[in-house]
Amino acid sequence: MAVALYAFKKGDTMMKAFAAKLVDLTQKNAEAIARQWAKDVKTNEKTYSYHEAPEEKIIRQAKDFYKNFQMMFFNESPYEQAKEIFEKYAEEKYKEGVPLHETLYALILMRRHMWLYAEFQSLFSVEVEHRQAVESLSRTILMFDYIMYVVTRQYWKMLKLEGLAKRNTQ
Repeated sequence: MAVALYAFKKGDTMMKAFAAKLVDLTQKNAEAIARQWAKDVKTNEKTYSYHEAPEEKIIRQAKDFYKNFQMMFFNESPYEQAKEIFEKYAEEKYKEGVPLHETLYALILMRRHMWLYAEFQSLFSVEVEHRQAVESLSRTILMFDYIMYVVTRQYWKMLKLEGLAKRNTQ
């Protein structure tokens, strides 16, 4: 992964072009991917809190994520971009009462559906593209690692604030 990130930062134009292809496919098909994700998250036993959520609301959530993924993917400071976007996401999920483990698993499913869609579209058709897909996957995993960290940290802050508020009212 370090090699892929180094090559990405150093301006490996071939990898950037390939990554752009993946991100562009995701962005252009955000609606379709979000709908597939919503069907999965609404029935998956690991995301029980999403089962009764309005479908259009969670589709919009995933669609926004897929459309904004490009900004984060190509940002020089992807962690800062993730922090800006996903602290709000964490607060929203926390306030909705969605447990952290379900919130994180829903994000894992977002990543999985993004790659399944790309694979289904035969985006990676030749050997060289398969190698580049692995490098892009490394970058994608890094972005999701940042997202998971930010969401977890924000949940922790919200729990601490809630605990402080309870202590102050007693």
